[in-house]
Amino acid sequence: MNGVIKVTNDKQNMKRYSRKIGRMGNSLGVSLPKSLAEKLNVSQGDEIEFIENDRGEVVLKKVRQVQLPDNVRPEVLEAFFDVFEEDEGILEDLRDR
Repeated sequence: MNGVIKVTNDKQNMKRYSRKIGRMGNSLGVSLPKSLAEKLNVSQGDEIEFIENDRGEVVLKKVRQVQLPDNVRPEVLEAFFDVFEEDEGILEDLRDR
């Protein structure tokens, strides 16, 4: 991807990066500016997550690799998180009581 990087500073001392979306196989992708990759401490092969907040803004974070204890199988942990996501509304309701 040979996109032009546009970096601007706004009033809140935030940097804005602008990149063109390109095709990566059958998917769409965007490259990270070197300075941003350094701030996120990511390199090729690392995983990042996209988190959307309630204002529709997207935050990028490096996925922390966690070493599971020997007696915890990854598929069991994945199933736990699937159930947790399904019941998140119920848990939020209980929290708010």
